[in-house]
Amino acid sequence: MTHYILWNIIICVPYVAKYLGYFLRGSGFVKCPFCGYSDSRVVDSRPADDGNSIRRRRECLECGKRFTTYEKIEDIPLMVVKKNGQREVFESNKILVGLMKACEKRPIAMERLELIARDIEKELQNTMEREVKAEQIGELVMDKLRQIDPVAYVRFASVYREFKDLDTFMEELQELLKKNHK
Repeated sequence: MTHYILWNIIICVPYVAKYLGYFLRGSGFVKCPFCGYSDSRVVDSRPADDGNSIRRRRECLECGKRFTTYEKIEDIPLMVVKKNGQREVFESNKILVGLMKACEKRPIAMERLELIARDIEKELQNTMEREVKAEQIGELVMDKLRQIDPVAYVRFASVYREFKDLDTFMEELQELLKKNHK
């Protein structure tokens, strides 16, 4: 589940440009754009923007004037903390590219790789953390690859874990063989 903050944009018909930009962030009240009173009642509520927002007609309890608000979902981006400490916005496309490279010339359908990338993204978003370490993402990718194709797993692990020599690479292969024989 994605992190969400609900916010309302007040659009006062016919004064759209004048009042665009008022935001509600958790206060529970929307100030009347005409008199500034902080309480109103909802007169009408319906889905808008293909179901991505809710349009509400409100009436100010002080001056009686009506105005419209739109309640939308704001997606807070997931940030990835790289090994060097840099932070960047999570991009599921990068996971898909890594999966495609690891699975090159392997009998794995593109739809399966897209599904894995989506599953990993969902799993990360369900942690409800705003930041995730790149190592955590790499481990999730390796776990998924280990389940579907050992060759793709070894390819990805050899790049991700940066094996320094043949011995560490062989240790990883032996671990994989042990897990597959169980």
